[in-house]
Amino acid sequence: MDFSKILAQAGLAELQAGPLKVHTPIDGCEIARITVQSAAETAEIIAKSKAAFAAWKLVPAPRRGELVRLIGEELRAEKENLGRLVTLECGKILQEGLGEVQEMIDICDLAVGISRQLFGLTIASERPRHSMRETWHPMGVCGIITAFNFPVAPWCWNAALALVCGDPVIWKPSEKTPLCALAVQKICERAMARFGDAPEGLIQVLIGEREAGEVLTESRDVAIISATGSTRMGHAVGAAMAARFGRCILELGGNNAMIVAPSADLEMALRAIVFSAVGTAGQRCTSLRRLIVHEDIYELLLARLKKAYSGLPIGNPLEEDVLVGPLIDGDAMAAMARALEAAKGDGAVVFGGEALAEAGYVHPAIAEMPAQTGIVREETFAPILYVMKYKDLVGAIALQNDVPQGLSSCIFTTDMREAEYFLSAGGSDCGIANVNIGPSGAEIGGAFGGEKDTGGGRESGSDAWRGYMRRQTNTLNYSRELPLAQGIKFDI
Repeated sequence: MDFSKILAQAGLAELQAGPLKVHTPIDGCEIARITVQSAAETAEIIAKSKAAFAAWKLVPAPRRGELVRLIGEELRAEKENLGRLVTLECGKILQEGLGEVQEMIDICDLAVGISRQLFGLTIASERPRHSMRETWHPMGVCGIITAFNFPVAPWCWNAALALVCGDPVIWKPSEKTPLCALAVQKICERAMARFGDAPEGLIQVLIGEREAGEVLTESRDVAIISATGSTRMGHAVGAAMAARFGRCILELGGNNAMIVAPSADLEMALRAIVFSAVGTAGQRCTSLRRLIVHEDIYELLLARLKKAYSGLPIGNPLEEDVLVGPLIDGDAMAAMARALEAAKGDGAVVFGGEALAEAGYVHPAIAEMPAQTGIVREETFAPILYVMKYKDLVGAIALQNDVPQGLSSCIFTTDMREAEYFLSAGGSDCGIANVNIGPSGAEIGGAFGGEKDTGGGRESGSDAWRGYMRRQTNTLNYSRELPLAQGIKFDI
């Protein structure tokens, strides 16, 4: 297939040739060869970002928000073109590609508002004629490392907030999806030109493989690293940042579950299961991987689920009405095959999972499990849904929580007591817990992230902006005395 038109519409008609080969999972063909930054060029990128910080941190926050507003405007104008590029490069269906760009637009809107709400606190002092307050200041250069499955939105979750908080950003995209980053960089450059006085090096892209990310994590001139990817990658990033007391925001693995209670609206549950389990071909960190169904409705729900799976439109994600696109590459296909074999070895009954005639495409699988075995507790980035029975809610929640990951979770029930218990301290141990909605498709207004092997980071909404700033406690004495705290006497 000829995808040159999509590249041209995204502003990538003329790319400087280099050694990094970029393939589309749609048909496996090579769509570009691009340059990568050398160690010297990477050092220069970091130096430019550090210089930009010296200027940007002094710009009033609402003025910084104006730049993000302009980026949002440029994204609106390029939504269709960028959404198609996302689909071309990572293989998710066009509706999801467009939705990912909409997430970028939404976080820009949110960040513009936050630029006028970087609130601190006024604190009561125990000393007479003293005031205390808490203020927040820009932190420094923010390195952003993103994964292939969401090649643009997580960058914006971080960048929009970092920019209004006063931090320059350096983006190291996945080597599997670098073209999206280059297209977004062009969009940002147009916004900066309209802004007028953004410092050089404020927004930059670093193209490279693992070594490029390691340079960012090891540089003391990079104050923050926000990394999205595997738990293995997170261990490496976290250790490197801890060694130099840097700050990191980690968004790592997910092994998300849905509990379906006897009182559930099964039609709603069915729709949520299918979207959450097969959307992005099961390659979301929030994909539904474990379905825990009450024994009284297990057979009924499973029959309906298999029927829905049998009719899934699988194919070219650029085509209308297709719901399941390809896996990202051959390694993902192999990982899915290995996981299904392991599940069968544990006694699973597998429905689907067959590789299709066209390379890269696979039928989503349902694996009925006798128990939550080792393979079920692992995250396999593929459309495999492990299904298990439960008898009582406490046991179902224990089963849900008994995995290393702690990102997203949900329950379908119309019983208020069950819903509230699921959201209580005795319920889900995940960073995201939903009732009557699936585990994927989070809105940007809430903080996004999870616990345990998911890394503990938070991005996007709520007070996630604090991750990009440093806290300062101030005490101001407006008296003519110098009383000490805790009533200490120290006269000289």
